[in-house]
Amino acid sequence: MKTIMWFRQDLRLNDNPALIEAANSGRVMPIYILDDINSLSHKMGAASRVWLHYSLIELNKTLNGNLTFFKGAADKLIPEIIEETQTEKIVWNRCYEPWRIDRDTRIKKQLKETKIGVKSFNGSLLWEPQQIQKSDGTHYRVFTPFYRKGCLGAAPPRAPEALPSNIQFAEKLNLAKDCTLEELELLPKQAWYHSMIKDWKIGEVGARDSLNEFLTKGISSYKSGRNIPSQKSVSRLSPRLHFGELSPNQIWYSAQQMLEPGDTNLDCFLSELGWREFSHHLHFHYPSLANENLNAKFNAFSWKTTIESLKAWQKGMTGYPIVDAGMRELYQTGYMHNRLRMVVGSFLVKNLLQHWHHGRDWFHNCLVDADLCVNSASWQWIAGCGADAAPYFRIFNPVTQGEKFDSEGHYTKKWVPELTNMPKKYLFCPWQAPSEILEESGVQLGKTYPMPIVDLKVSRELALQAFSDLPKTA
Repeated sequence: MKTIMWFRQDLRLNDNPALIEAANSGRVMPIYILDDINSLSHKMGAASRVWLHYSLIELNKTLNGNLTFFKGAADKLIPEIIEETQTEKIVWNRCYEPWRIDRDTRIKKQLKETKIGVKSFNGSLLWEPQQIQKSDGTHYRVFTPFYRKGCLGAAPPRAPEALPSNIQFAEKLNLAKDCTLEELELLPKQAWYHSMIKDWKIGEVGARDSLNEFLTKGISSYKSGRNIPSQKSVSRLSPRLHFGELSPNQIWYSAQQMLEPGDTNLDCFLSELGWREFSHHLHFHYPSLANENLNAKFNAFSWKTTIESLKAWQKGMTGYPIVDAGMRELYQTGYMHNRLRMVVGSFLVKNLLQHWHHGRDWFHNCLVDADLCVNSASWQWIAGCGADAAPYFRIFNPVTQGEKFDSEGHYTKKWVPELTNMPKKYLFCPWQAPSEILEESGVQLGKTYPMPIVDLKVSRELALQAFSDLPKTA
């Protein structure tokens, strides 16, 4: 039997349930479809497309060049591919964004009506969204009980599965609508991405190396070290998970083999995998999560749209060094340390009172790990309008955040080099430095480094007032 293996967000050979099914069924025909038609406004951003390009190169290598590429609406292409290749069966691993669920449901229905074998599998979550429920059968809206009671109280995630050693590939054909990887046009015309990818080893092999490095060098200090952006205590596995270069099951069990049960670093790290699960859980039960406030009373919030302030935030030119460092790291590398994601997010929605949609869109375009479910849930969390949101009065102070989590200034000075000679005392508040200190440091406020675009105290009071003015109920 010839089986189509439709790769999506599972760009790996190991622990790939759909690929295992295809290999055990007979000859395998691997395909990838770039579907920018059904995704509409949720199609991948620029940084993610660059990552995808290089990850597909690596996947095709491991498939001995047998991966066939297509571009267009998958629900139109797949029946055509099946008919042209006389394939009897197609398999894939499920994705959980609402638009993908809708599209895949249509495809399944159509194929079953034409007696084509179709199977889908869970290859990207530890627990599927509909699996975790309260005792009364309803879904969770708060993370801690979702994870501690729901996930940890459920059956353990499946163990990683080995890939069959004898994959037999179907003869590769020249099909009517196939294309080359280059014809997917994932790379931008301007080569800005070269500096972005130079520190990443993209693909399944690089993902395994990243996991091994984190397990040997980072996880033992994860709980405290994950807050220090200059330390290598975070896993940086989020793009690996998003594109499926690793499965969460591989990470879950590998981490538990590294540390003893009950270790606080292990518990903290696994709970971060739990947050990823929670984000998918929320988006599954609230399909409009990416666009609409879960807390409807925020529909009355008076956001301010100030283009100049938004651009200053995007460029890392706010005059607040820790914010600017985070935003420049994002723009130059396609990644941002998680502590900084909270700091810059709070600054945008609370100090600048910009709508969280602006942050969602910028992160979606700039992050190599941009994930619709996680990005939406995280921005709603920081804005205070989500299911399990940060309290409205939690406003991160960028000065104290810098002093606490980058006390030596290593991270900030790396990304804001114009402040390299600034003493630690004034590094996170250069506008408070005496003129002679500024001169000795080579800093001219308003010229070599911007003045703050907003007053922290005033903007905090305005934010608190705006939040307190919201209706008590939706």
